[in-house]
Amino acid sequence: MPSTTEPKLISGNANRPLAQAVAKRMSMHRGSSVGLVDARVERFNDQEVFVEIYENVRGEDMFIIQPTSNPANDNLMELLIISDTLRRSSASRVTAVIPYFGYARQDRRTKARTPISAKLVANLIAQSGIERVLTMDLHAAQIQGFFDIPVDNLYASPIFALDVKHHFKDCLDEVMVISPDVGGVARARELAKRINAPLAIVDKRREKAGEVAEMTVIGNVEGKRCIIIDDICDTAGTLCKAAEVLMENGAQEVHSYITHGVMSGPAVERVSKSVMKSLVITDSIQPTDPVKNAPNIRIVPTAPMFAQAILNIWGGTSVSSLFDHDTLEPLYEGMYS
Repeated sequence: MPSTTEPKLISGNANRPLAQAVAKRMSMHRGSSVGLVDARVERFNDQEVFVEIYENVRGEDMFIIQPTSNPANDNLMELLIISDTLRRSSASRVTAVIPYFGYARQDRRTKARTPISAKLVANLIAQSGIERVLTMDLHAAQIQGFFDIPVDNLYASPIFALDVKHHFKDCLDEVMVISPDVGGVARARELAKRINAPLAIVDKRREKAGEVAEMTVIGNVEGKRCIIIDDICDTAGTLCKAAEVLMENGAQEVHSYITHGVMSGPAVERVSKSVMKSLVITDSIQPTDPVKNAPNIRIVPTAPMFAQAILNIWGGTSVSSLFDHDTLEPLYEGMYS
């Protein structure tokens, strides 16, 4: 049954521009002003997080927009403390909108005596009073099962499909989708199906974490406009090396579509100097000035999709409808027309 209250948004400090963009889109959809709840999320001198909300939220359906990106621990604590503040202020329901779920790469024990930190973070989120999570492109789909509360996992591939069809409309028959590793084949196949393109794989072998020893291309990429699809770009080492290997195997050009642009350390410099013609990321993580100013990095917005997903959750309607191209295209009308 739809809620009788209005959806209310509150943001931590992780990505306020995205939160403001979501509020703006929700205002457009509803025909009435939707703003961010007036609050302060600050640090004491010893860096403890302090939250104070200046508006009445009693009985309200609250949505906290807060990716747990770098600094992951600070942003995670902000999320938990905002949730605790809302629960103690008698909010009727608290939903965490986490565009980028930090610690997702620690989703299993890869060797003895290591943690499964993604499960620990899921427990912390549920215990803080959050009743539902809305996120995008979890590093591993099974992370949804780490939560004992409902999790809606949105996908960037429908947005990427719209972008590819717009920017490659004159040469779609030359496009080939590339998975940068065997584990990402399902994600790459999803985009390939949406744009009706063939699929190839770059198989990589690591000597140790962060270093790739060898790469092999599985498939014929000669003369193709290759599009690498992945969920996270951290230091961009693997991505740039994959682009080089594809060019060495006869690719005409290489582009990359990555959901979460972590872009740490030398990432921007590597991408700027690489053979990649373009890197497309979403704004799930607030881009830094170097990322925004890089000539071959482009950012696509997620606010239209998150705004509609929040409205669907609030209204008790389907979120999975946003996986469909026909549902999503009107939300991005004007951008890809």
